[in-house]
Amino acid sequence: MKILLCPLSDGGYLYPVIAAGHELRRRGHHVGVLGRATAAPVVAGARLPFMTAEDYGGRRAFSAARWGTTGRAQYEATLRAAREAGADLLVTSVLCNGALLAAEVLDIPVVVVGLSVHLWDYRSGGEGEPQLGRTRASRTSEGLRLYTELREQAGLTARASRWEAGPLLGDALLLRGDPALEYPDAELPERVSHVGPLAWEPTPDPGEVEAVREQLDRTGKPVVYVHLGRFFGGGSLWPRLNAAFTGGRFQAVVEQGRSTDPRPAPDADVLLVRKPWMGPFIDIAGLVLTNCTSAPVLAALLRGRALAVSPNGAEQPLLAGACLRAGVAARMPDTPAARPSALLESAWEDQGLRARARVLGGRLAAMESAARAADIVERTAQASATPKKEEDHGYAISRP
Repeated sequence: MKILLCPLSDGGYLYPVIAAGHELRRRGHHVGVLGRATAAPVVAGARLPFMTAEDYGGRRAFSAARWGTTGRAQYEATLRAAREAGADLLVTSVLCNGALLAAEVLDIPVVVVGLSVHLWDYRSGGEGEPQLGRTRASRTSEGLRLYTELREQAGLTARASRWEAGPLLGDALLLRGDPALEYPDAELPERVSHVGPLAWEPTPDPGEVEAVREQLDRTGKPVVYVHLGRFFGGGSLWPRLNAAFTGGRFQAVVEQGRSTDPRPAPDADVLLVRKPWMGPFIDIAGLVLTNCTSAPVLAALLRGRALAVSPNGAEQPLLAGACLRAGVAARMPDTPAARPSALLESAWEDQGLRARARVLGGRLAAMESAARAADIVERTAQASATPKKEEDHGYAISRP
């Protein structure tokens, strides 16, 4: 089977799809990647064939920051690249409406790799879920509106959608978290499955890791790993970081992530980094502080690290609420006056918090997520196959 991976090119979306792609290639399938030119070095390091989206009219089409405005370019680039590659199936990211429509026009299945929690409406239940950010109904309505608008732009309104009931899910949607992160007693839609974290990241440079270790050793304080997500128009976390790591017990390694305006105070015990990997730094740290996006949360839990969370927009409040319910996170106070250093002290010393994080992380690690994802991809291809000439599609199903 020929499989085209066409996720968003940002690491938090690209890396888990690469994890699934490696397993699919190991099973004998032909796997390639379509993405922005900036993703080429990462994909080369993953040893997968790469198709540059810009070569197919997809400038900025696979950017998480522009997912709602570049659907037409994504649709056209995916359609062209998939035709050229002779793709039998697409694997894309949640929010990639253009890839969904390309699969529909090509009449091939598409598997969507989601976040660590479900974004859209539940099939049933969940009525008591606290609304820490946008409601599920609001998020689902907005997603469907953008999907419908893109169908109109692509001239597809005259034909029925491949997925009349729940088009945002594709043929299958894979969640990278654990059922414990969903709201109790809520029921996921039929095509949604938990597969686990799909953990993968580029190989860290040992010299760069050692250089960071040496700088941290000079201070000698316990380390907190901080991973910053986008602000989404909200307040910067930097005032609280400076308050937490100035003259206190801890020092921080701060991954700027998608934050473009670092503001560490001159006397703060803060080391700024910008790396395509985070695993070695979490291994060094005893606690992870994050805006609560999927990548740092899953990486922390897989290493048995508890979390301090300060959510802002997008899925961050939803995932933060899930982590707080699961007892693996503490909430960062909203203002420097609330003494964020005290929160760090409390979370660091909370053995119950650490124990629950280790248990949940152990479950995630035991899920064999890449194999689960590949199983679903193969079953989806098999279920979607229609009688064709043998030379057109040869579905190599390696597992029942």
